Formats: sequence, structure tokens, C-alpha cells
Amino acid sequence: MLEQQLKLKNNQLKNRLVMGSMHTGLEEGWGNRKKLNAFYKERAEGGVGLIITGGYSPTLRGKLTPFSSTFNSWLDVIKHRSVTDTVHQAGGKICLQLLHAGRYAYHPFNQAPSAVKAPINPYKPKAMSASAIKSTINGFAKSARLAQKAGYDGVEIMGSEGYLINEFMAPRTNKRTDEYGGSNENRMRFAVETVKAVRAQVSDEFIIVFRLSVQDLVDDGSTLEEVKEQAQALQAAGVDIFNTGIGWHEARVPTIASMVPQGAFQDASKFLKESITVPVIAVNRINTPELANQILNEQKADLISMARPLLADPAFFNKYANKQSDNINICIACNQGCLDNVFKGKRATCLVNPRAGFELEYSLEKTSVAKEVLVVGAGPAGMACACYLAEKGHKVTLIDQASEMGGQFKLAMRVPGKEDFNYTLGYFKSELSKLNVTVTLNTPYQESMLSDYQDVVFATGVRPRLATIPCSDDKQIVAYDEVIRGEVEIGQKVAILGAGGIGFDMVAFLTEQKNKSIAQFKSQWGIEGQVHAHQALEKIYMLKRSAGRFGSDLGKTTGWIHRAVAKQQNVEQIADANYVSYSAKGLEIEQNGQQRFLDVDTVIACIGQVSNDELYQSLKDQATCHVIGGAKLASAIDAKRAIYEALMVARSI
Repeated sequence: MLEQQLKLKNNQLKNRLVMGSMHTGLEEGWGNRKKLNAFYKERAEGGVGLIITGGYSPTLRGKLTPFSSTFNSWLDVIKHRSVTDTVHQAGGKICLQLLHAGRYAYHPFNQAPSAVKAPINPYKPKAMSASAIKSTINGFAKSARLAQKAGYDGVEIMGSEGYLINEFMAPRTNKRTDEYGGSNENRMRFAVETVKAVRAQVSDEFIIVFRLSVQDLVDDGSTLEEVKEQAQALQAAGVDIFNTGIGWHEARVPTIASMVPQGAFQDASKFLKESITVPVIAVNRINTPELANQILNEQKADLISMARPLLADPAFFNKYANKQSDNINICIACNQGCLDNVFKGKRATCLVNPRAGFELEYSLEKTSVAKEVLVVGAGPAGMACACYLAEKGHKVTLIDQASEMGGQFKLAMRVPGKEDFNYTLGYFKSELSKLNVTVTLNTPYQESMLSDYQDVVFATGVRPRLATIPCSDDKQIVAYDEVIRGEVEIGQKVAILGAGGIGFDMVAFLTEQKNKSIAQFKSQWGIEGQVHAHQALEKIYMLKRSAGRFGSDLGKTTGWIHRAVAKQQNVEQIADANYVSYSAKGLEIEQNGQQRFLDVDTVIACIGQVSNDELYQSLKDQATCHVIGGAKLASAIDAKRAIYEALMVARSI
């Protein structure tokens, strides 16, 4: 199904796969043109039928930040022509997303239907006057006309995620009493007039995609009946394709993170498809061709949008079409390389594919001198490094003293919400086989191996940092890896030492359901009714020695979810705690000079890791020895850094 063409009213797409809009950090500035071209070229050559760019504002006041890009001048036409030419030369189509940030604009000149401040923005917007509304509508139309001049095949009008057009639609943010407020007909007037104005400025073949918020997931959002009316009016105004929008940025419901079940919002696309007659795009947590085809076959949508999956593997479609789906590098929805980077003002990339967004900088040219290279350690860093080295043309041997490959990912994939990490291990195993890497397990490194290889890469990973708290009465503190592997028995009253990523993963491991169904997920987050979170244990404490916020080092786009799960489970968080002893009385701590016993029957240490770097330390003076990942630096270890370092070392050999 993904490979089928799609006939539009006045155009057609070569297949059903859409690269959804994602800001890369390359949209700003004249100097990033070649990098942005390379980024889109690789995805277009990978076979995707339609690319939708990151958002460009039609007006200055609609910019997301003071430095965000607009598209409203002939200079923009000149700048973007190379992008559209690149995509067309590769046989693809591309639409420019037009996004007015509304009250989400992070500057003091933001504007909205009403002067209602967003909870995630310090700047209160100014209510738009009638003339400002007309001017903004004209701005959308002008930008669309210029986009066609720049060679774009269409535009996507962003009417979702709580941005300006969505703000007009919803009673939550539209308190107007004029012709643009009040009834649903009035609230959608701005959107309808925008589409009509755009259609009047472009040709019949020019594609208008409208991203419509089907589920706002906030109080006082549009009802489903109102969404249906909005869709029908927008179709009549000239929309060719509807993209399904899910959730506002201020919504306290996960929509795209790894703990969201695959295809969790496919029924929203189905509802939209049943409301109108033009094609509908399904979105959010669709990351495999099997799931995509299932949604298409069940007629819940006509097209499938994948943004992050095409960061992970730009050749996604071609691999599928060539019956090589086992070689697709599947997105694991971690957000660490993409969204977390963008929110920090960095360039978007990908944990499982560090070349994403850096196609020109991080190329892997074939080596002119093939070497015999040994990689020690078959965790994510070692597996990735072995693949990159073999891709360059080196003869690679990968060894590990364990009986299975995977390292820390073998633990991570057992945590509910991180099941998709298994895809990455499957991908690397497939690549190792395809690239003829010699893999030898149950094989520890021997000193004699140094002379057998021209280069040795140590990717020996980490081990848990052990707690040194005095214990008595046959009590002992267990390490997180023992718990995850099921090697110890866990009681009903638990203390977790540590408030970083491992600590919150332990909360999920102890309380969340593995492979959660869509119905269970919706029940937990109150998507279709009241919030219902199952209380898993009698009592959970989470402690840390330092003062301040729990989970301060968690990702910006996922940290709030982990904290929300802990709150759902009534986890008692104790900061600034000194651990004294553990006995039959419980865990003794001191806080603010006061002694306290916590009545617990299990204490789990989630206090970080130490490097397995003994082998490298003994050989680090050898120019042919390299170290990556946790073996290089255990503090704040993450797979994104480990796989990036694997790429960098491979490029240097």
C-alpha cells in the first residue's frame, strides 16, 4: 500500500509516504542552504513521495522566535529555489509549511485571537484587531504565491498544535465577540478565509495541505462535531489534503514520545477521513512499514506521515520497496537528538543516526587503505562503530565477553515505554551481517590481540555504581541492573536512590505495563474520559542527596512525562537526603538535621555508572587504541553520545 500512487484532484503523489514537518535548525540563515539541500536530497532520494518542510512564518509577528525564518519576500524565493530543485531532481515533491506561532511566539510582539497568555510562554499576546487579521490572511496568501514561484509543489497551512489558526478555532483561546469569535462558524472563519485567500493566489495544481487539530487534548478545545464542521468547510474552501493534528504543546498528554504506543492516534485520522472526501494523513508514532500498511489497508488514512523515522533512516521507503525492511533503522521515539536539540537551539539530528542533519560534515567515504580493526564490546557504541568501519571498507571483528549483543540497550528495552529500543539492536545485527563483520561472543579481550589488529576500539561500556551505605539484619541494597534482569525479588515498599534518568526508568519498570495497549494508554492519560492510572506498589520513595528539582537532567520534551508518571504513582520524592544505614527498621536518612526511617523492604541503587575502562587505561598510550561511549565517560552516559562517538572514531580510522 505505501508504494501506491495517490491521485489528487489536480495532481498526484508517487507513493503514500509523507515526510512530516520537522524543524531542523538549518532553516535559518543564508549559509545553511547547502546543508538543508543535502538533508532534503537524501530523503528525496530515499523515495519519500512528499516532503513537508519545517515551519516558516508568513509574517514577522508570527515568527516562533526572533531568529526564526519567514517566507515573504523575493529573497526567500531565491534562497529556496535550490531546495525545491534538489527535491525535484530526485523525483520527489515538496510543500512549504506556513506556520504563524500566535501566542506561542517567544517574543514580546506575539499576537493571538485574544489576549490569553500561554502557560508555556512568558509573553502575553496582543489581541488581533480586524485589520491585523486581514493583514495576516493576506500574508499567508502572499507566502503561498511566493512558494509557488520558488518551485514548491504546495504549502501546508499549520492549523494545529495550538498555533495561531488553532487558537482561533478553540474556545480556550478565542474570547472574541466579533465575526471571528463565538460560534464554531465564526471561530473557523479565520482558517476558512486563509485557505480561500491562498487558493486564489496559486494554480489548481498547487497542493494545499491543512493540518487540522482533531484532538486538542486541552480543556475548552474544539469538540469532535466542531472538528467535522471545520474539516468540511475547509475542504469546500480548497484544501486538497488534510493532515491530522494531535495535541497542543501545552497539553499534559504524551503524543509522540517512546511511551506512547505505536499508532496510538490512528482513530483520529479515521474520524477525519470519515468526515470529508479528500485524502487524510495519519500521524504520530508510526515508525514501521507494517503499521503504516495496516492503517492504510484498514482505510483509516490515505497517507502516512513520518518525520523522525526519516531522520533515523532517510532510505526508509526504498528499503521497504526493495523488500529490505529488516535493514530499516527504526526511530525509537527518544526525542534526544531531534526535538530536545531543537528546543535547545541546536541542529536536529538522531540518536540512532548521527549523520542526520550533518550529511555534508559527517560523510563516510570509502577508505583507500583497508585495515584489520578490532572492536571490543558489542553494546550500541561497539555495534555502531563496527558497522561504520565496515561501511568504509575495513575488515572488522567485533567481540564481547557476554553471550548476547546489546549492552545497556538490553536493559533499556525491558523498561516499559522503551520496547522500541529492540529495533535498534535488530538493525545493527542486520547491518553487521550484511557488512560481513566477524562477531565473536563469549570472548573476553586478550592482551595478545593487540598485535593481531592495526586498530582497536574499546567500547566496553559501563557498570552500575554500587551504594556504600552500611547494611545490617541481612539487608542489602540492590543495583538497578539486577532488578531489570529479574535477579532479585522486589517488595511492595521500595526506595529508589537517585533521581536521574535511571531512577525514573526504575519507577516505570516497577509500575508501568509493558507493551501497553492503546486503550490502556488512553485510560492512563484521560484521553477519552477520566485519568485512570493503576497503583502498582504500596509505597515508592525516590531520594537524592542534592537539593533541587527531581529529574533536572531529563530531556525537555520527555522529562515532564516521567515526572507525571511518578506523580500518578504517588512517589514520595525526598531531596537533600543523607543516606545513613539500611536495616530491619528500614532505610535511615537524615534531612535538614532530622533523622527519619523509611519503612521499605527493598532499596534500589540508581546512582549512576562507572566506566569499564580498565582495558583501555592500560593501553591508552598506544596510538592505535581508541575508546568510545561509556568506557570513555560514564557520567551522563547516553546512547546518543555513544553512537556519535562511534561514528567519529570510524571516520578517523
